[in-house]
Amino acid sequence: MRYKILFISSWFPSKIEATNGNFVQRHAEAVSLLHEVEILHAIGDKAQKQIYFFDDQIINDIRTLIVYYKNTNNPILNFYRRINSYKKGFAKMQKPDLVHANILQKSMLFAVYLKWKFKVPFVVTEHWSGFLKINRGKLSKIQLFISKFIAKEAHFVLPVSYYLKNDLEDLRFQNAVEVVENVVDTAIFHVKESKNNRFAFLHISNLVSLKNPDKIIEVAILLAKEFQNFELQIGGDGDVESLKKIIKENKAENYIKIFETLSSKEVAEKMRNSDCFILFSNYENFPCVLLESLSCGTPAIATKVGGIPEIINDKNGVLISNNETDLLVAMRNVLLQNTNFQNPEHLHQLIENRFSMPVIAQKFDLIYKKVLASF
Repeated sequence: MRYKILFISSWFPSKIEATNGNFVQRHAEAVSLLHEVEILHAIGDKAQKQIYFFDDQIINDIRTLIVYYKNTNNPILNFYRRINSYKKGFAKMQKPDLVHANILQKSMLFAVYLKWKFKVPFVVTEHWSGFLKINRGKLSKIQLFISKFIAKEAHFVLPVSYYLKNDLEDLRFQNAVEVVENVVDTAIFHVKESKNNRFAFLHISNLVSLKNPDKIIEVAILLAKEFQNFELQIGGDGDVESLKKIIKENKAENYIKIFETLSSKEVAEKMRNSDCFILFSNYENFPCVLLESLSCGTPAIATKVGGIPEIINDKNGVLISNNETDLLVAMRNVLLQNTNFQNPEHLHQLIENRFSMPVIAQKFDLIYKKVLASF
């Protein structure tokens, strides 16, 4: 049976934040294989003149309504306008059988409102690393109270990793918790057919400090003192200028290349044309970028944090601690082929079997059926 599913999210790609929450969009696209999906999002825009602006589009065959509200310096007024944006947007949508909320932050109180007013049940997928033990000191009591309140009203909380599931349970979230991982479009992220002449390392992220892009560059500069047969490609939707400065100061332009924001297809092309992906983060939850790299047949070096050990093992990559010496040793070993990685086709098939669109769609489908059968 095809249900009407409404996705709402604290984060979602928009003209304000082009890639933020793109993993939510991919979950919605997976669910649309089996159900009728619509997406509703609200976000503030200080630059707009209207109090509310409705951007109603069909994106990847899914009706996507983003309501932009005029943002102010008053957080209470902003929250009121955000919830009102959801209400105004919902009035333009079909009534769903179930709401699929994303990220347990205060804007998802709207899911509780829909449950109480319209008798529509909801589930929540959780991606936020703010609930991880490493970040718990930054979590305010009011944030935790609101998150637990929303979670208690939800039929399921669905963390994207077992690592996050354990930390949510440690915080005593009192409801059913079941893991449904992030999804990969394996039709886009597929295996390359030819080899590179020059060994290529790759890093793609939002380039914030916790991803340590500057340290990756510094380690590549050290590696270049031993080897000249490699390059590092590094970039994403973040501050590339500071990285360009490091590269220029070290005269590393010949083997370290910078790029800016890429589309999903361009990301996949970069991954196919690389030999090893690097993720050198201080902490992570369950990074889609590693799944995408493996789906392209490209192994990875990654820090042993968060849910990463649920993805990376010695057959598809190298797990390291978060220090530059470990990264240098790992890059050297991969460059010298002192590894036992499975072939690219096998790496892709493992992702296809566990994280492809149809597999994740089926997992959500089973949960939706449980909820609607009992509501």
